Amino acid sequence: MKYNAALFDLDGTLIDSVYDLYISVNLTLSELAFPIASQKLVQSWIGNGIETLVMRALSGDMQISEHLDDALVKRATERFYQHYADQVGENSVLFQHVETGLSALRTIPKAIVTNKARQFTEVLLEKLALSSHFDIVVCGDDMVKKPSPVPLLFACEKLNVLPSETLMIGDSKSDVLAAQAANIDVAVLSYGYNQGETLSDYNPQYLCDNFLDIIPILSAR
Repeated sequence: MKYNAALFDLDGTLIDSVYDLYISVNLTLSELAFPIASQKLVQSWIGNGIETLVMRALSGDMQISEHLDDALVKRATERFYQHYADQVGENSVLFQHVETGLSALRTIPKAIVTNKARQFTEVLLEKLALSSHFDIVVCGDDMVKKPSPVPLLFACEKLNVLPSETLMIGDSKSDVLAAQAANIDVAVLSYGYNQGETLSDYNPQYLCDNFLDIIPILSAR
């Protein structure tokens, strides 16, 4: 293949951050006298940015309730930001083989394209010593979020590569749909936060069970 650059999702792809998010969600829910949620449930809500995560938590479901009050959502989001600022990176870890894999791909231009807010992304990258592996970082509050293709195309422009020469590596439907809309090939990692979706249904170019599986894909010429 002819990939000259790689775009990576963050949560569920490089970093297992669910426990920090789980704690922050439940501190927020408890403050507002809402029922707390299980870690498994919180994990199923991750992937579309903080505002969506908070609304799913308030709804107690993946499907956001149409009856949520705007003032309540605003207050809950503000409280979540505060709690997550205190928690971010405290219990987050790299998924297996991520450090080894990124080191093996050190000569390939790389970007992170995440729906996570920049203030939390930068803390995580610093705490887990990932910053040096990436040329640019595109965050969810920089522009529109995935599944829009816009952040992926922006990353390609900054890396000075064509979308057709780029591989997106992610773990969710948002990653697949964003890549397809940008005409970028996509590799899906099965261990991440897939929101209960069977991602093979979305026809990604590659399905990988191990982070190291992406090395031969990106190394092939």
